Amino acid sequence: MLDDPFLPERFSLRNRFEAGVVDCHLSPYVCVTLLVSLWSLSSLKGVCSHGDHPFARIAIEKTVLDLNDTASSVEVSPSVLGIGGQSFDWVNVNISNPNPSVNDWIGVFSPSNFSASTCSPENHKVLAPLLCTAPIKYKYARYGNSNYKNTGKASLKFQLINQRSDFSFALFSGDLSKPKLVTVSNTISFANPDLPNYPRLAQGKFWNQMTVTWTSGYGIRKANPFVEWGKKGGNQRRSLASTITFTRNKMCGAPASTVGWRDPGYFHTSFLSGLSPNSLYTYKIGHKLSSGTIIWSKVYEFKSSPYPGQNSLQRVVIFGDMGKDEVDGSNEYNQYQHGSLNTTNQLIKDLKNIDLIFHIGDLSYANGYLSQWDQFTSQIEPIASSVPYMIASGNHERDWPDSGSFYETEDSGGECGVVAQTMFYVPTRNRTKLWYVLDYGLFRFCVADSESDWTEGSEQYDFINQCLATVNREKQPWLIFIAHRVLGYSTSWFYDILGFYGEPDGRESLENLWKKYNVDIAIFGHAHNYERTCPMYQSNCTNNENGNYTGSLNGTIHVVAGGGGASLTEFASVSQTWSLFRDYDYGFLELTSFDPSKLLFEYKKSKDGKVYDSFTITKGS
Repeated sequence: MLDDPFLPERFSLRNRFEAGVVDCHLSPYVCVTLLVSLWSLSSLKGVCSHGDHPFARIAIEKTVLDLNDTASSVEVSPSVLGIGGQSFDWVNVNISNPNPSVNDWIGVFSPSNFSASTCSPENHKVLAPLLCTAPIKYKYARYGNSNYKNTGKASLKFQLINQRSDFSFALFSGDLSKPKLVTVSNTISFANPDLPNYPRLAQGKFWNQMTVTWTSGYGIRKANPFVEWGKKGGNQRRSLASTITFTRNKMCGAPASTVGWRDPGYFHTSFLSGLSPNSLYTYKIGHKLSSGTIIWSKVYEFKSSPYPGQNSLQRVVIFGDMGKDEVDGSNEYNQYQHGSLNTTNQLIKDLKNIDLIFHIGDLSYANGYLSQWDQFTSQIEPIASSVPYMIASGNHERDWPDSGSFYETEDSGGECGVVAQTMFYVPTRNRTKLWYVLDYGLFRFCVADSESDWTEGSEQYDFINQCLATVNREKQPWLIFIAHRVLGYSTSWFYDILGFYGEPDGRESLENLWKKYNVDIAIFGHAHNYERTCPMYQSNCTNNENGNYTGSLNGTIHVVAGGGGASLTEFASVSQTWSLFRDYDYGFLELTSFDPSKLLFEYKKSKDGKVYDSFTITKGS
């Protein structure tokens, strides 16, 4: 295919193909080869959908009932969880089936009543006796007993998190492709399913403002939300919180609007303003009921941000494409996002040495199965409750045909940005426009939204120009550009095959801005690997150093940091001279500013937290 003389013409039409619009006024050969080649490209592993979501493998539309055998049973204990106020708990599941098969599986459903009688009017695709909803997790019965096929007995362990509703466990035969519902367990619930959970910190629109966003089952008619906070050991004050949610009709398509839909609960955000720089604060979340009773979370703590230009030790972690994994081994997720828990655990282990985190797109990979957002926020809670957790928009959060996204793929599973924009706070003027500037001590971060138009003449391009132009480099010497897709350079195979080594639209214009304003580092995700280039401009190295840069770079160092946890992306077989370091593994970046003159860049692997690549930038003091 690379020898095809029509290659440039074919791939210049890539966006129109993804949108379902191919101009067949071309010669028949060009049109046919365009369709065949792009179909092949989009179907290869690791470029768009990264394979099926585990729940997409369940043929819900083929479900039938097989409840005649009363001898089958699924018993779950304990029936009441979270008695001590904890947001997760473990349950034991005992299966007895007189007619077992090797592909029997257990699905966990929440709410516990998942019968067709509960289908909402919006879910026109599903008719009795089919299911209304996908499970929130599943596991094969044989995992609980290697001899299950012969004995029909198995015991499994599942971890459940508080998701504002009760649970039931269902036994299915017929594998995932032809599910037959055999029996349903007793009901399980948390002692208080409405409890506030999964706090997520984010820096506000000002350096001395921290926001706290959390999830609960308390709507504004049920309770008034607030945060009680103050300097550690000092007087505490209260800040009220706003409450928002979204409904099924805000979803753009299936599965988010059909079998993937689940009531998301309520999201509350409180603004803690007037913070002193680099100071320790404690906070706890409260909901005041109409009776006057206050429901409290546990106490958390965080360190406030330094002021712009403050000379102090500042450590920033950046990665993309992490997703989530299940500690109980359910969902077969270990075949797709098995690096996710390693990354999470390494960050938790080193949390005292982290001041700020950027997760630059492809957050949960829920792909329209909304229950997975709770699972994701539960997984990152130890991190996000203690350190500002800033996000960028990725294709798996935003993209959907005719929704306004720059790319018209179906990668968001019908969420079209609504879920991420509602669940996470970012300091934007408009939640639907996820580009923003963040000043943090000696750093300025210009965070772009690669799923919205960034080309010259667009609103976002003007924002990028302004963000880069207005930084005071004497106060903030480190200027960092961030986006999800590779708007710069990558030798990942799917960029190599396009011949652009990055997204083909608008790079020349962005490079002119990066050059004009001396952007130090541009960091991207989307390609699930790690790669670092030399300082570059227009595909050429502008500095021949490799590990220690002194003075002006004369270009921008491009870094891909998409190895957060989702299945890895292979590199092209031939590297480029500008590509200095490549790693096909899971990992994250850490930027450490010691003072205005020295920046340390490190790439660490998730499996052990050790440094595998690094360089320094030294500027005049």
